[in-house]
Amino acid sequence: MKRQFALYIFALLFFCAGVSHFIIDHFFIEAMPEWVPFRRTIVYISGIVEMAIAILLIYKPTRAKAGVWTALFLILVFPVNIYMAFTPGQYQLPAFALWLRLPLQIVLIWWVLKATKPSILKNHTHDKMGV
Repeated sequence: MKRQFALYIFALLFFCAGVSHFIIDHFFIEAMPEWVPFRRTIVYISGIVEMAIAILLIYKPTRAKAGVWTALFLILVFPVNIYMAFTPGQYQLPAFALWLRLPLQIVLIWWVLKATKPSILKNHTHDKMGV
């Protein structure tokens, strides 16, 4: 029951993060280096992806795969978090908060994988041995 509650909280937070890509799009656009092409489009697409993944996390048949997709998505956007940490003057956030996001990303990856229990995390050796 705790795992399911944690999953629903994660999915809600992820969905809200996706919605925020449309509400405060300027923040996310500025989070990327200027040399990145199509920044606005990338922000909107990533927002849609976050909302879609959040929904797929709730739906039991897609939950495990969505957990893996979420972890991969968080890894893919990690460079943006690094960029933001190294350019804190561009944001109206304390520098420590931007640096705190880096280990938080690892916590989020652990959280979604723990809550969804995808088969890649199961120990197949024990299954084969009958344990």
